[in-house]
Amino acid sequence: MSPAPDTAARLRRLLAILTWLAQEGEAPIDEVAARFDLTPSALVAELEMAACYGVPPYSPDQLLEIIVTDEAVSTRVGTALARPRRLSPREGLALAASARALLAVPGSDEGGALSRALAKLDRALGGPSVEVELDTPELLDMVRDGVDRGERLAITYYSASTDQTGERTITPRHLFASEGHWYVDAWCEVASGVRRFRVDRIASAAPAGPATPQALADEQASGARVAGSGTASTAGGGNVALAAFVPGPDSRRVRIAADPAMTWLLETITSAAPVDEVGERPVWEVYVGGDAWLERLLLRLGPDAVVVDPVEDRALAPEAAARILSRYGTGAG
Repeated sequence: MSPAPDTAARLRRLLAILTWLAQEGEAPIDEVAARFDLTPSALVAELEMAACYGVPPYSPDQLLEIIVTDEAVSTRVGTALARPRRLSPREGLALAASARALLAVPGSDEGGALSRALAKLDRALGGPSVEVELDTPELLDMVRDGVDRGERLAITYYSASTDQTGERTITPRHLFASEGHWYVDAWCEVASGVRRFRVDRIASAAPAGPATPQALADEQASGARVAGSGTASTAGGGNVALAAFVPGPDSRRVRIAADPAMTWLLETITSAAPVDEVGERPVWEVYVGGDAWLERLLLRLGPDAVVVDPVEDRALAPEAAARILSRYGTGAG
């Protein structure tokens, strides 16, 4: 199976699936799943996200109806979606770019209705004037070789969060593209954990030997802890589970005890369950890239939130609150 895609990639794939189904009308679930490299259950889960796909005011005739049975899936296009639409030049260019992105999704029908519509749109726009290209960083091939061979790389990396360039030794494990950039999830020997690096911020790289036993052991343990997050190809032909969120290279781990009523906020940030409990308050692990972000989070969590570890971060919230209150002054009526 292919790696678990990010949100943007999932949306592109879902739109590609819906485009193909709109043309076919009905198809066996197994056939659609195999075409788009999904399991049948994963396909149904993806289609459930499009249950209310349509245009305002989202009345029944404005929706794309999706019918899923035990064996097949079918679609029915509402009258509003079936009616030809008039586009401005700007809308036409945006639509052409989106169509090319959808056709790049594995499983899309390159000779199907979307391709034919794109050809008509290109003629209306005066020719194929839109090209969708992904920037290729200079060291992309070396990073890809590191993933394939299970080889460590000694890199010079620019960190945007600290505005500093430093030396690191990493073991690349998962290479992917998202929103116009290439990223690699790699075991970082400086952080002693998996970190996410943007490939175009790697200034230099050189082979540094095979992966260390520590990196391989930690990766296997991390894979056992992460459930339902998909798999990604790794060196040696094996698979390792990858979390939806991987911290940046300069992130630090902070443990926060918070009021149970704020569980919703921490769940949106960590996508995980509490790791411990202090009194009646659950403790969450959060990866932080800087003090400013952590201050804002603690202020949102309220006065009952306490940094359990590291202790040097416990004063951040009180100091930030005092600094903000001081800006209001004491002379206001």
